[in-house]
Amino acid sequence: MAPAAPSALTRALPALALVFNAFTWGVSWWPFRELQARGLHPLWATVLIYAVAVLVICAWRPQAWGQLWRARTLWVLVLASGTTNAAFNWGVTVGDVVRVVLLFYLMPLWAVLLARLLLKEALTPMALGRVALALLGAVIVLWPENAQGGLPLPRTLPEWLGVLGGFTFALNNVMLKREAHQPEAARALAMFLGGAVVAGVLATALMAQGSVPPLPAVAPGWVLGALALAFAFLAGNLALQYGASRLPANVTAVVMITEVLFASASAVLLGAGAVTPALALGGGLIVAAALLAGKD
Repeated sequence: MAPAAPSALTRALPALALVFNAFTWGVSWWPFRELQARGLHPLWATVLIYAVAVLVICAWRPQAWGQLWRARTLWVLVLASGTTNAAFNWGVTVGDVVRVVLLFYLMPLWAVLLARLLLKEALTPMALGRVALALLGAVIVLWPENAQGGLPLPRTLPEWLGVLGGFTFALNNVMLKREAHQPEAARALAMFLGGAVVAGVLATALMAQGSVPPLPAVAPGWVLGALALAFAFLAGNLALQYGASRLPANVTAVVMITEVLFASASAVLLGAGAVTPALALGGGLIVAAALLAGKD
């Protein structure tokens, strides 16, 4: 007797999981800003959030440490996930949310190149066209607004953080696909450990230079907020690895673009971002490039 075909809900679960993760990331700028208002820098918040997640993974699957140590390729995931979280969380806390998120979502451009390098996926004419479209959108978004001109490159810390976070997020998703055969607990530990370690190293180094304040005195406001955000990110990142390990890298890029909608709508409604004509045009091209990823 032939096995029963999976239900529509079962087939949709990976995409729904990615949408949930996109929502979590898309609106996370607001709690990060609330925590910063209470004295907790977004890098320290990232350390605490992912340290809680690491503790949960250790209690759930203590064997994950041994699995991670034996799977040396997962340490690329540690670095990629950690850099993504540090860059994105910091960028949306201190910069224009809409602008940072759009630059972050140059991710499909990087995904095409990384999927070719690491997954040996074909570099088709459609993929090259998508790269060109995303680059055109980035040029419009980054075009200098004043009359002095200059190259269309990131000019502020939040803009650079958005671009860096998008690149490492693409690497994160490609590595999840490449290492889908590794134990789920080991992959989860790699992602959460990276979030704590990379942000921790960066926060410590910048604190020594006086650029980042130390951890504030313990207070219920920021402690409870950080814990709540930790469990939200734990659920979101587990959803990400579930979905990204079951869908092609280009499909993951398309579904995750819903984060732009969640972030932009919430930022405009709450006054944390503005949409100019140039930003709308360039952002539209970036989003279009992501949507075209599903046409390969």
